[in-house]
Amino acid sequence: MTNRRTFIKQTALGSIGIAILGKASRCTPSPLRRMQWASGNLPRSTPEAQGIPSSAIRNFLAAVEKSGQEFHGFMVVRHGYVASEGWWSPFQPTLKHTLYSLSKSFTSTAIGMCVADGKMSVEDPITKFFPNDLPDSVTPRLAAMRVKHLLTMNNGHDGRPMDAMQAEPNGKWAKAYLAEPIPYEPGTHFFYNTGSTYMLSAIVQKLTGKTTFDFLTERLFKPLGIEGADWEISPEGISVGGYGLRTRLEDIAKFGQLYLQKGKWGSQQLIPAAWVKEATKRQGPSQDNDSDWGQGYGYQFWRCKPEPGFYRGDGAFGQFCIVIPQYDTVIAINSESKDMGASMKLVWDYLLPALKNDKALPTDIAAQKALAEDLKKLALPAPAVQAVSPQAARVSGRKYKLEKNAKGIEFVQFSFDYSTCKVTLTGPKGPQTLTCGMGKWHIDGNEQDVSVSLFVLPERVKLTSKTAASATWHPDSNRDDQTLLINLKFIENVHGDQWICRFEGDHLNISFKNSLVMMGKEEEERVSLVGSL
Repeated sequence: MTNRRTFIKQTALGSIGIAILGKASRCTPSPLRRMQWASGNLPRSTPEAQGIPSSAIRNFLAAVEKSGQEFHGFMVVRHGYVASEGWWSPFQPTLKHTLYSLSKSFTSTAIGMCVADGKMSVEDPITKFFPNDLPDSVTPRLAAMRVKHLLTMNNGHDGRPMDAMQAEPNGKWAKAYLAEPIPYEPGTHFFYNTGSTYMLSAIVQKLTGKTTFDFLTERLFKPLGIEGADWEISPEGISVGGYGLRTRLEDIAKFGQLYLQKGKWGSQQLIPAAWVKEATKRQGPSQDNDSDWGQGYGYQFWRCKPEPGFYRGDGAFGQFCIVIPQYDTVIAINSESKDMGASMKLVWDYLLPALKNDKALPTDIAAQKALAEDLKKLALPAPAVQAVSPQAARVSGRKYKLEKNAKGIEFVQFSFDYSTCKVTLTGPKGPQTLTCGMGKWHIDGNEQDVSVSLFVLPERVKLTSKTAASATWHPDSNRDDQTLLINLKFIENVHGDQWICRFEGDHLNISFKNSLVMMGKEEEERVSLVGSL
């Protein structure tokens, strides 16, 4: 089972600045006169100018740190202005980030545009779009399945059709979806599944002749000033739809702001206001519980628990686009959260109360400076228990020959200086080097390609990604200074790896853990490299 499938299953089961920027506005725009713009970055303000105490943001950041949830970035947009923003190093505002199932809300938007163009209706049967992929016998339930059922996850399945789709030997995902058993009458049973969103993306491509990504690039991304995004494609050449989109955090905030503005951006009505209303309202029940996933589901949007009218798009491990119309606010978050519900509760407990004032607050220079300092210090832990070891001088520059391994790596070499550790792996295509900061993050500006990189284990990251790495000796009390710990983060993805490199005389053993193992989401891997001088 690939990590990708594991992520999809977990999603189905579990969720079925850098500083204060700009000058304070003299007055707070009213919700009816919010800021409008054509493209580029969102305008910046201060929390107080938008009615939010800086202390509330500081309390939120302190609660995030105490919670143990791993946040990568957050942005609070109030009255059309970015009131506060921050990124946990090594994540940065210029980097795109995997959205997982938050991608679904973008796919829904493409469907809404096709409906507005008169190309389709949500009441169209899905069999209409796939005449060449239908099974020999079309069951009454398959014949009854409508586009609306895909949008609302009421398609009649009670399992994950994506498993069968990915296993289809010829890569024909749509054909595999249509062949899946349908135990419930469409429209009567909610079951969150990514396969249905893939079919929506396939419909967009059937109607427009473009992938959903290319279609949205012209109709949505360019008007919003979204650049540098990308989206995974299936073996059929179709945007995956239900996951795989990568954008910057600010692009998520723009998307939420567009929905908050009922589809209007500047002078352009990019999405019909009627579609925004339909897509974000409760179309039917969702999970049978009292969580934020039990408040009902729209067209690939979730309803939120705190108050009627709140809604969001979300993705595995805490990718959030939360829209709060009552308080004219959008909150965007990227993370690798081990508990998405706990992460959202931090928003409700610490940010939501601060939004209930709609008037500008007096400027608080001291609080703003304190918040700016907090934001500058945001960083993921890069253990620095011991930056030097007698082992470093002994092994630096020496080459270890590895036993035969699945990666085909023949040699590994470590080179240390006062601030970095360089790890060079030599395989069939020659040497590759990763630079780690000693006790701090070092960002490699080159993207790691999973198909060629010796540093990325199979199925660890589907798309290319920039990396950040840190190293330390003697990382905890259970290890001595013969052990080097390397933390590797794919900073345009979500996840990362940990390497435990143990030097014993002339021998070396490298074992691996990915971040899902460290969160307890997967069983521990049994992968290791063994070598000697």
